[in-house]
Amino acid sequence: MPSWLETQHSLKRRLIEEDDFEWKLPNSSRNDSKLLLKYVGGVDVSFLKEDPSVACGSLIVLDLQTFRVVYEDYSLVRLRVPYIAGFLAFREVPILLPLIEKMKKSQNPFYPQLIMVDGNGKLHPRGFGLACHLGVLADIPTIGIGKNLHYVDGLNEDEIRELLQDRARNGEDFAKLTGRSGCMWGAAIRATRGSHDPIYVSIGHRISLDTAINVAKITRKYHLPEPVRQADLRSREYIRNQKSTLLTMADSSWKTTTAIHLFNELASSDFLRFLPSYLRGPESLCRWHLTHLHTTDQCEIFRSFLIKKVYYENYVLTEEQLYAMGLEDFLISNGKRLLRFLRD
Repeated sequence: MPSWLETQHSLKRRLIEEDDFEWKLPNSSRNDSKLLLKYVGGVDVSFLKEDPSVACGSLIVLDLQTFRVVYEDYSLVRLRVPYIAGFLAFREVPILLPLIEKMKKSQNPFYPQLIMVDGNGKLHPRGFGLACHLGVLADIPTIGIGKNLHYVDGLNEDEIRELLQDRARNGEDFAKLTGRSGCMWGAAIRATRGSHDPIYVSIGHRISLDTAINVAKITRKYHLPEPVRQADLRSREYIRNQKSTLLTMADSSWKTTTAIHLFNELASSDFLRFLPSYLRGPESLCRWHLTHLHTTDQCEIFRSFLIKKVYYENYVLTEEQLYAMGLEDFLISNGKRLLRFLRD
């Protein structure tokens, strides 16, 4: 984990947060000689439901003039790196980067001028999420498209919803997100019909926030921008079509108890009763966890230590430690949904 932190900080120094490309947007009023943005890539990683260590990475390229997918490629892998909050890139970049490099080396005529990533960019606890990491290593303009909000620098969903409602009264469909420190983290774009949640756009690499917002809006037919939406849909379909092959890669011992069962067991136990947030109810516990716990480097370092011990060194945890890890797994993956359920 310390080396992961060092890697993130090292790559972050190479991050470019302004427009650095040789194209212009289709709706641009500029009369220069730059080519129009035509080929936009989308990347996503989907997981086998029976075993989240088996994954499918996808790269699709969309023709922005016709909204047709003109290129698609996939990679099936067995992951050895567990998910650790704040370090998603170390799990997914090794899947996605080879797909981009393969296309570049073959000098494919549909090589994207820009890639939209199903994941956050600057809107991240350390300002360097998956979209930034991938963009810097691939040296290509990238945009982060997040479905979930990172609770960083005082940002929270309730205030963002109110902000979007205020902007809607003025005919605007997005709001830039400024934290308590004054840092501009990204933007929230209002939900479309049929969805309750906004999407979160942030700088990946070699692009400004204003351009990232414009690209997200012009590529959006439904809730998600089309390149990310197609990458997600097609990777899931690929997994369904290759399920028999993927099941042979699966490890049935990856998780023997589901997170929801662990949560139910915890709810009926006395283990976490010493936490004031737990005493105030499950919603308070979720909010406390999302806001204060898994966004700290110290917690991530301790968690990665436990994961290494359990999965790679067969270290036997106490029942209480296992419960705590299981609860954190559940809250990281489902805390937002659980909060909404409890509020409703």
